Amino acid sequence: MDGSTYGKSSMWFVKKQKKINNRNFLLVFLLFFSTSLISLKTLKKIDIHDIKISGSKLFTQDDLVKNSTLKLPTRLILIKANLIEKELKENLSLENILVRRQIFPFGLIVKIKTRNPIAYGEKILNGRKISGFIDKDGIFINKQHVEEKHISGLTLKVYGWKAKFKKILSEIFIAQETYGFQLNKITFSPNGFLTIEEKGLKTILLGFNQNLLSYQLEIINNLKSEFKKIKFSEKVDIIDLTDPNKPKIKVFKP
Repeated sequence: MDGSTYGKSSMWFVKKQKKINNRNFLLVFLLFFSTSLISLKTLKKIDIHDIKISGSKLFTQDDLVKNSTLKLPTRLILIKANLIEKELKENLSLENILVRRQIFPFGLIVKIKTRNPIAYGEKILNGRKISGFIDKDGIFINKQHVEEKHISGLTLKVYGWKAKFKKILSEIFIAQETYGFQLNKITFSPNGFLTIEEKGLKTILLGFNQNLLSYQLEIINNLKSEFKKIKFSEKVDIIDLTDPNKPKIKVFKP
C-alpha cells in the first residue's frame, strides 16, 4: 500500500470515528434530556383538572377525591395508585377500577367499571333507611352510582341488607338463575332472620342458619316441581323451612 492510499484510509477512518462519536454524543444527550424531562414531569404536581375519567359518566373528579385519601395538589410520583383503586372500589361500590399515572400527556388516568344491579335494596345506616340496589354478588350500590339504563325492569326487592349477608344473597341469586325461581322479595330482620317470597310458593321462612341455605334452596326447587306434578290446587300461604328435614306448609283458608 503506497503512502497516498494509506493517508486516504486514515482520513476515512477518522471521519467515520468522528461520526460515531457525534452520534453517541447525540444519543447520550437525548437520553439525558428525556430522563431529565421524565424526572421533572414525575415531580410536577397533579391537580383536580389533571384527572381523566373514562368508563362511566356517573363520577366526577370531586367524587374520586372525596372517596379516597388522594390529596390535591400532590406530586405525580407520590400518588399510590393501588391504594386509591382499593379505596374507590369499596367506597363507590365499583366492579373494577384502574388508576394509572401518566407522564405524556400528563395526568392521572382513571378507568371505571360500574356494577349492574339485579334488585332494589334497602339498608339501615345510623337508624336511617337508605334505598339503593343490589348486584349479583350481593353488593349494595347507592342510587347515585347506578346508571338509569340498568334499573328498568327490576322487580326483586331486598330489605335489611348488611355487608355480612353478601354471600347469602349471592347464593340465592345463583339458585334463582339455576332453578328458575321467581323471587319477589328477600328480607333480613334486624336480628338476621331470613325470609324470601317466591311467586308460586309465597312466603318461605329460612331462619338464621346460613349453613342450611344450599339444602333449603334445593328443597324449594323440589317443592315447586312436586306441586306442579300433582297440580296442587290449594293456595300456599307460608312454607317453614327453618328445619329443612321437617318442612311445614300452611295453606290459605278463607
